[in-house]
Amino acid sequence: MPQILVMKKIFLFISAVIIVFFAFSQEELDYYEYESCTSIMVGKKASTDGSVITSHSCDGGYRTWMRIELSVEYKNDTTISIYKGVLKTETPTDGRGVSKTGEIFQPAMKTYAFLNTAYPCLNEKQLAIGETTFSGRPEMRNPDGLFYIEELQKIVLQRCKTAREAIKLIGELVKEYGYADGGECLTIADKNEVWQLEILGEGKERVGGVWAAQRIPDDHVGISANYSRIGVIDFNNKDFFMASDNVKEVAKELGYWDGIEEFKFYKAYNKEGYRPFAIRDYYILNSVAPSLQLKFDAEELPFSVQPDKKVSVRDVIALYRETYEGTEWDMTQNLLVEKVINDSISEMVKSGYANPWMTSDMIKMINSVDSRNITFQRTVAVAWCSYSFIVQLRDWLPDEVGGVAWFSLDNPGESPRFPIFCGTQQLPDLFNACGQYRFRTDAALWWYRRANRLATVKWQTIRKTIEENVRYFEDKAFEELPFLEQNVQQAVQKGEHKNATKLTTDYSNDFIRATLQKWWELGDMLWAVFGKSF
Repeated sequence: MPQILVMKKIFLFISAVIIVFFAFSQEELDYYEYESCTSIMVGKKASTDGSVITSHSCDGGYRTWMRIELSVEYKNDTTISIYKGVLKTETPTDGRGVSKTGEIFQPAMKTYAFLNTAYPCLNEKQLAIGETTFSGRPEMRNPDGLFYIEELQKIVLQRCKTAREAIKLIGELVKEYGYADGGECLTIADKNEVWQLEILGEGKERVGGVWAAQRIPDDHVGISANYSRIGVIDFNNKDFFMASDNVKEVAKELGYWDGIEEFKFYKAYNKEGYRPFAIRDYYILNSVAPSLQLKFDAEELPFSVQPDKKVSVRDVIALYRETYEGTEWDMTQNLLVEKVINDSISEMVKSGYANPWMTSDMIKMINSVDSRNITFQRTVAVAWCSYSFIVQLRDWLPDEVGGVAWFSLDNPGESPRFPIFCGTQQLPDLFNACGQYRFRTDAALWWYRRANRLATVKWQTIRKTIEENVRYFEDKAFEELPFLEQNVQQAVQKGEHKNATKLTTDYSNDFIRATLQKWWELGDMLWAVFGKSF
């Protein structure tokens, strides 16, 4: 029977390390950021209620301040500025590290309000965007391009209502102004369909970009987890594929494709030697469609799968809590200690101090006793998550309440989720500050993070308390939502749109404040519990 040889005092020492500052050092963040973010997509015929779903976990040291950017009316054609460096600012007015890359044409129009997160994600017309980075070939980056991915997301959310409009506009913008970022995937959804767009630059001194987009079939589930996954492009099937007009030309010119074998986007543009998937892609697809008997050692996986049974938004929320517990990839499976039942009987049980979110230094410390104790796996839920959301888009409801982002800050395996609707007009003041750079009680992140970090000190003991409270708020939201939807529908039918947005704004803010207060109380409770332990 596998067992760990670390004594309880060593576990207590490790736990004390967790408490210090509660957070990963920048070195830890740098260690993990090479592989950041997960996006799960669900077509409307694959979901239990007809919702279209996209999602995003922003895993890394990105900003956690967020706000609703209201619509702006441009009465005349003009220009607007484009920036870089806004991903890691501390407040909305923090200009440190931010620089202007140029200006673009802004047509006369009234823009759409949108939720401004590090990677802007949802507008008032039920257009939503998830994001993951696949980096691609480093030589394809063009530092002179105007656009980084987050600015493209912002522009399309301001100007577009549908996924196809967004993809078309992105293609036009990068062709005219240039793309400066690394390989990125956007999972773009509207009330009817969801697409996966993968984009790179063309290389130094080449204005433009290379991209392809593939639609997730309505009855399928897809995933993007930091690897290019688009394969063969059917250029004749415009309903499921779009691509830049240079997608083959650039690959051939740069020697990524010989022009003879079948062209596959991921094979040309992934980093050299990379497969088109990793553990998260496999685990999610296999979880929703076990009947396919997918193999982790396969050369490639299906781009998307038809689930064995329809998937609810709560199913997707649960997938974002995954740490592979109970499987061969469970990082805590060998962290066993002897539990004495009586003088003659004992059993091996998981140590109370075992948790799936140990830092690399902690893993090295435990493995210095026996290298077989912990094998690192990139789980879906990670402690270095800045924020995550699962967006439901529903065409049978008014936009004000039809689009809802189920949001959480910090570790999605521990934090509660709260709803932010398309009609939400503002967020609590605690969302005006980022908590990544220092402990600050005016940043919403720390109202969750403090309790979450303390809970991992003795996770196997405390997890029940955390999970019960997560479930309480999830149950509460899904029980109350039909009443809110009915009230908003009635307001919209009467032409009372301001009342409709007030209803969604008040509900979001009240719900958020309730979760904040509860997690602060949990943090106080855990301080008291562990303050007696040392």
